[in-house]
Amino acid sequence: MSLEQKVMADLKAAMLAKDEKSLRSLRAIKAEIILAKTAEGATGEIKQDQEIKLLQKLVKQRKDSLEIYKQQNRSDLAQKEQEEIDVIEKFLPAQMSGEELRAELLKIIAEVGAASPADMGKVMGVATKQLAGKADGKSISAMVKELLSK
Repeated sequence: MSLEQKVMADLKAAMLAKDEKSLRSLRAIKAEIILAKTAEGATGEIKQDQEIKLLQKLVKQRKDSLEIYKQQNRSDLAQKEQEEIDVIEKFLPAQMSGEELRAELLKIIAEVGAASPADMGKVMGVATKQLAGKADGKSISAMVKELLSK
């Protein structure tokens, strides 16, 4: 079942349940899917890796907004963003824990032969491809910096 089909099924269920929180998030996902399918040069279909990137983008946007709302003491808006993040993350693959991420990055560092922070680009190139959807870029980058600076 494709992401679009899952979203549509959940959207119908949310409408029947009058679940406003889920409706907001699911409509945002649906809109992004439609934009991606109709974008210039698009084939009308979205591959699974593109779906994951699309969902990660939506979560990142909401996390950025959440931070801003927290800084400005707008708990009402921050709560809405957090609710949307929770709904969107249900469609993403499970995220790696810190220990799992560290173990994978140590393997990648050994593979590419990185020894210093100057080799961060080599590690990040391989890591972002291998860990796509399993960990966000910020956490990968922070962990790689930490591991290479030792």
